[in-house]
Amino acid sequence: MNFTTDIFETFDKQWALLTAGDMEKFNTMTVSWGGLGTIWGKPVATVYVRTSRLTHDFMDDGEFFTVSFFPEEYKKTLGVLGSKSGRDMDKMHESGLTAKAIGETVTFEEATVTFVCRKLFKQQLDPANMRPEIAEQFYGKDAPHDMYIGEVVEIVK
Repeated sequence: MNFTTDIFETFDKQWALLTAGDMEKFNTMTVSWGGLGTIWGKPVATVYVRTSRLTHDFMDDGEFFTVSFFPEEYKKTLGVLGSKSGRDMDKMHESGLTAKAIGETVTFEEATVTFVCRKLFKQQLDPANMRPEIAEQFYGKDAPHDMYIGEVVEIVK
């Protein structure tokens, strides 16, 4: 598996869709927090999901998830997918994206690259262990994030 990128801009500037579930039932959300690296001798992707998000339930229930990156022209679509809940609307119908099966989970025809990940680890971020200004800014009134680490088992371009 080979992948070349500006590691500090991949999530922050390009954004991505985090998708969990299978073609029968899945949910997706935009993520701009995440990382790529290695741990336990494995290539990994790390993502963060608020416990209040519908995608969180799918992340907990499944063994696999995908992180898919898109060309710049999809930034508006990803903005909508990150601000609306699948509980309130049919995000996939509204987005215009084309879901497709990849292994045991889902990606999108329009993605330029997709990381297929097997969930290895989950842990809730504890605001008590953060600098006070970060805890206040990001968790003063919002649900906490769970951190998920997934082994990258396939990269599809």
